[in-house]
Amino acid sequence: MIPEFTINPCNKENIKTIVDGLNSYNLSKVAALSEMWTPLEFVATNSDGEEIGGILGGIGYWNGLEIKILWVKESHRKNGIGSRLLGHVEHLAKTKGVKTAMVNTFDFQAEGFYLKNGYQPIGEINNFPEGHRRIYFSKELSS
Repeated sequence: MIPEFTINPCNKENIKTIVDGLNSYNLSKVAALSEMWTPLEFVATNSDGEEIGGILGGIGYWNGLEIKILWVKESHRKNGIGSRLLGHVEHLAKTKGVKTAMVNTFDFQAEGFYLKNGYQPIGEINNFPEGHRRIYFSKELSS
């Protein structure tokens, strides 16, 4: 029998309880290899100090590099900025013992970019959003 319960919007304390609960369960099954989350977040600025790109990612406790966001201002694309940002973060991750990087993108965003940078597609969701694909990539980082 399902116990009586309610469903309510989360506050910060609720979110912490949920995240801590999942982390506790996960770590009871597979031991952590590194700190819970090591951020690797950088911004690219031009000579005028204008922000023209950036990368938000980090290393999770199973020592994988997770790229959350990589962005380059449209007027500065195709100049190697994205590849340099990605390479910078990959290099830092490798110095910390990371062997695998992962990212997801959409077919209208950066599919070709990640392929060009050595990422391999490992899965996709078709027709999400409608008429497009969400693609999941990984890359083995060599020493």
